[in-house]
Amino acid sequence: MNIDQLHAYRQEIQHHLNNELLPFWEKRIVDHENGGLLTHFDKNGNDSREDEKSLIAQTRSIYTFASAHRAGYGDGRYAEIAKHGVEFLLGKMWDAENGGFYWLMDRKGNVKIDEKIIYGHSFAIYSLSEYTLATGDPRGLEYAGKVFDLLQKYAADTYYGGYFEMFDRNWELKGPGSAGGDRKTLDAHMHLMEAFTTLYEASGKQVHRRKLVEVIGLLVNKIMHPTYKTGIPQFWADWSVAPQIKFDIIWGWDRFTEDGVKSAAEDNTSYGHNVEFAWLLMHALDIAGIPYSEYEEQLLASFNHAVDYGVDWEFGGVFVEGSHAGEVYDREKEFWQQAEVIIGFLDAYRIYEDEKYIKAYDATHRFVFDHVIHKEVGEWLPLLTRQGEPIWTHMSHSWKINYHTVRSMIQALVRLDKILAK
Repeated sequence: MNIDQLHAYRQEIQHHLNNELLPFWEKRIVDHENGGLLTHFDKNGNDSREDEKSLIAQTRSIYTFASAHRAGYGDGRYAEIAKHGVEFLLGKMWDAENGGFYWLMDRKGNVKIDEKIIYGHSFAIYSLSEYTLATGDPRGLEYAGKVFDLLQKYAADTYYGGYFEMFDRNWELKGPGSAGGDRKTLDAHMHLMEAFTTLYEASGKQVHRRKLVEVIGLLVNKIMHPTYKTGIPQFWADWSVAPQIKFDIIWGWDRFTEDGVKSAAEDNTSYGHNVEFAWLLMHALDIAGIPYSEYEEQLLASFNHAVDYGVDWEFGGVFVEGSHAGEVYDREKEFWQQAEVIIGFLDAYRIYEDEKYIKAYDATHRFVFDHVIHKEVGEWLPLLTRQGEPIWTHMSHSWKINYHTVRSMIQALVRLDKILAK
């Protein structure tokens, strides 16, 4: 790889992050009237006025600004934005009676959905741990630890391992089917790995490291395909593969059929998830003090499947998903997959020094900077055709938020600097 090209990538990312992406959010996100963070913006970046504040969007945004502050951005302003979000999260969204966070509030902080969803709680642990690491405020780690303890008490499956994911307000497990009480998912367990990594980094507690190593083992040995080592989306409680369905509460923006069942429901894998899992696993191993070599087969399989089948070598970017064996099912381009493979392909190149990874990175980088970034506004378009024409045009809602985009740019710069330092 040409060193000048690496510097060019770095310059392009730095400009976008400092002059477009972070300013987009800094100008808009603070709700000065009701507290908390505003997270719904139309294609022009205007507040689209949805009367909701979701656990997922509040926690992801807290993470975004805490992590940006810890990475050296914002001159202290981003720490204040993160604190503003934490005040609302702890003051309005915490269930003082039963413990845990409500799933959905209105803008003023009244409860709209009081259920306890583990996916959201994984981001509570992640963001609050990051907040303490970034600011030193002990409340973040205190509440991250409380959520961790609640998960071990109510959500952990002590028979088959892993965690159940959908609960009523009082932590009673929800029913089967679309209620989700009889399912386990790649998504939640991958984000629990992410959360436990940052929790252990913040706390140094052995129990947090033990549970991190445990969930890594589940992901590698139960959730990844036994032959292809690609991610399987949904399982029954005993870790047998379940057809992928749409849940009542979350993943409402995924593209399912009208009956709520995905096409090829028992044979689909996400290229973005596979690469995101791989780089998050590498980070978890760094924090836990475990060498990459112990998981090299899995890491290489995750990266190589995406390079071989997920990268669109004609138009750039990475496809949404396909079969474990390689056939591509969905050739559209979604923002978050692009964001995650940007980090992951740089990690793969940094460690394994194979030119195919930097070529895959280049194909994705160019697609993002030429098509995905809405330059006039500053954020990324959510969904595009294979060729790069916009399909969805909103800038943000509860499921399309700053977490993937800002993290991608910050972490890409970290990895480019490490590669250049070699």
